[in-house]
Amino acid sequence: MAITALIVALLPLSMVWISSDVNKYRKLVWISVFITFDLIVFGAFTRLTDSGLGCPDWPGCYGLANPFLAHAEIRAAELLQPTGPVTMFKAWVEMIHRYFAMAIGVLIMAMMCVAWYRWRRERKAGYRPGYPTMLFLVVCLQGAFGAWTVTLKLQPVIVTTHLLLGMGMLALLTWFGGLQDHATHPFGNAGVTPPALRRIRWLAALSGAVVLVQLFLGGWVSTNYATLACTEFPLCGGGKVIPEMDFEHGFHLWRELGKTSAGHYLPFSALTAIHWVHRNFALVVFIVLGYTCWRAWRVAVLRKPVIGIGIVLVLQALTGVATIYLSFPLTIAVLHNAGAAALVLFLTMVNYRASFLTPTP
Repeated sequence: MAITALIVALLPLSMVWISSDVNKYRKLVWISVFITFDLIVFGAFTRLTDSGLGCPDWPGCYGLANPFLAHAEIRAAELLQPTGPVTMFKAWVEMIHRYFAMAIGVLIMAMMCVAWYRWRRERKAGYRPGYPTMLFLVVCLQGAFGAWTVTLKLQPVIVTTHLLLGMGMLALLTWFGGLQDHATHPFGNAGVTPPALRRIRWLAALSGAVVLVQLFLGGWVSTNYATLACTEFPLCGGGKVIPEMDFEHGFHLWRELGKTSAGHYLPFSALTAIHWVHRNFALVVFIVLGYTCWRAWRVAVLRKPVIGIGIVLVLQALTGVATIYLSFPLTIAVLHNAGAAALVLFLTMVNYRASFLTPTP
């Protein structure tokens, strides 16, 4: 497993090594951002194809390094349950996801080692080792939740936390990339007054909090398989504005997949509640982020990520509605998850750029 992770990590590390970029450390950070984004999207594909238990143990597959070696065990499980969680396709999807996750761990370890080495020799601000060391601890925690996702049989609160930690790691890496950019090319004067800049910073932080809530709600929908609990839009549950909903069971965190805390089957009204809350909170996200973008538009250095946020918001609305009307097509659902990750990335850019801007004298 470790050798496979090193082989997967070798390609991005080689890209950094042969890059003409003078600041190879900065290149390593941004390549890590790119691969983390890809891993989140592939993680969505893993979840949406029900491949999370494609290999029902961790970290290997039936104690072996890859599905080739575990071929007999996988085939036996597939013959026993042809539509069950273990198939050769699902095993490969799950293991590829693990390989890429471990490769990101290798990249972050490389980042941390370089930072400590260069900091001890040069004491340059760009190589302060605290931040990459924190990233290393976060990726270790993320790995632990990845293991618990399998060993606790896709328990919704564990899977949702795993998703949130992945998004958090993307935000932390993006912020770190911003720090590297700022060390090379400071953002300088914002061209706005101190009160206006302070307002933009508060709005950007509020937008981040709102998106965090929506990420939890979206993850909760996905991990509870509540996407098609409402098959109409904007109405739900037989043409109702407010359908029958069971919030108590729907939002009880510590329970098995598909079960209540008492061990009974989760009622459909609980799934409806999960879906309905996520759908309606999306309107709050649209309003808050839309207003933030409008206020931040006048600042030139914020304009590109603001445009990105605006485009992603529109696409998220379209793909969200499409999953309902097209009965949850896989490609659109994966794109919806990718849009959530893109929103995290662009919003993090707005936050770190705004934090380093100076107001008009």
